[in-house]
Amino acid sequence: MMIFSGTASTVLAASIAATLGLPQGRIDLQRFPDGEFNIEIENNLRGRDIYLVQSTCPPIADNLLELMLIADAMHRVGAGKITALIPYFGYARQDRRVSGSEPIGARVIASLLSATPISRIITVDIHNPSLEGFFNKPFENASAVPLLAEAAKKEMVDIVVSPDTGAVKLGERYGELLGLPVAIIHKTRISGSEVEAHSITGDVHNKRPLIVDDMISTAGTIEAAAKVLLKAECLPEICIAATHGLLVGQAVERLKKLPLKSVYLTNSISAKPVDGLPLEEIDLGPLLAEVIRRIQNQESIVDLLVHF
Repeated sequence: MMIFSGTASTVLAASIAATLGLPQGRIDLQRFPDGEFNIEIENNLRGRDIYLVQSTCPPIADNLLELMLIADAMHRVGAGKITALIPYFGYARQDRRVSGSEPIGARVIASLLSATPISRIITVDIHNPSLEGFFNKPFENASAVPLLAEAAKKEMVDIVVSPDTGAVKLGERYGELLGLPVAIIHKTRISGSEVEAHSITGDVHNKRPLIVDDMISTAGTIEAAAKVLLKAECLPEICIAATHGLLVGQAVERLKKLPLKSVYLTNSISAKPVDGLPLEEIDLGPLLAEVIRRIQNQESIVDLLVHF
């Protein structure tokens, strides 16, 4: 087998390859003057099992197209099975119509990927695990929650907080792993970047909270949840754990204004250090390397998958 990376996941792919003791495959990726990709595979792939790592994070369109073109190039030079590891899966939040006049973006992306030579897709904590039903090929969703929960143990938090009702099951999973109660924030989304939280279920008074979510995009949900927690007189030592740190828009500015003790994110999206923000990056390399090892050895990966 061989490990390859698109430009969005070079660091993570290097970690996976190092964990497995494998060299990384080489791809010559250039752009024509008009912006089109020019991709050439520099290794002999005939008959090999390929694992291609590429998050479809911003710029989502470019990273998605790059993934599909690389997979096609691999297929045309004789690769055997091509497994796409897409740690962060863009468009996963567009899983249904809300107003009735918009597309189902996740379904469109699933159709595009299903038309490629990719034989299996592996994601990590995808926003909606039920998206598996959009695909006509094997699809597995690995969980980074045990890694994040283990890292957060040193913070000595007192309660896990779900920042909205959609993350209740996620909060309960963290609660089980940490042996802590779970509080739930009730919010109303005003726009794509604005959120209003108005009440909380659970006692957070004088407690150190751990806010958990699958991703931090603009940090509107986190900001709203933190304000409700502070109003309910939690201790001003808030910790955050999320698998995907997009940190777009006003995210960094919003987080800097909060009394944060720590922010745990994985390297599903490579994060740059931010002055004044206590970021700690958790490496997904060992987890995804274990997924690959088991698949190659035809062993079960059930205990590594999301089950909520």
